[in-house]
Amino acid sequence: QVQLVESGGGLVQPGGSLKLSCAASGSIFRSYAMNWYRQTPGKQRELVAGIISGGSTAYADSVKGRFTISRDNARNTVYLQMNSLKVEDTAVYYCNTRISGVSYWGQGTQVTVSS
Repeated sequence: QVQLVESGGGLVQPGGSLKLSCAASGSIFRSYAMNWYRQTPGKQRELVAGIISGGSTAYADSVKGRFTISRDNARNTVYLQMNSLKVEDTAVYYCNTRISGVSYWGQGTQVTVSS
C-alpha cells in the first residue's frame, strides 16, 4: 500500500512563492516517477510536473520557468517549488505516482493566489 501526503499549500499574493511537499510511504519510492497534478472546480485534473527516478523532469507549458519539481529519495519526498505565482495557478494540488498500473493519489493541498 502506497500513501502520499501533501503539505505546504496556502494563500499567497500574485508574484509570491510556495513550496509543496509530498511524503510517500514505502521503500519503493526511489524506483518510480512522481507527479504533481492540479484541479480547479469543473475542470479535469491537469498534469503540472513530473520527475522520474533518475531525476529528469518535465513541465506543463503553463508553469515552465516558474515551477521546479525535485525529489529527495532519502526522505521519500517530492517537492514542487512554485515561484512567480499567478491567480490562474489557484487549484488543489495533488501528488501522484503509478505503480504496476495502479495510480495512487494524495488528499490534495489547496493553493490560492489572490491579492
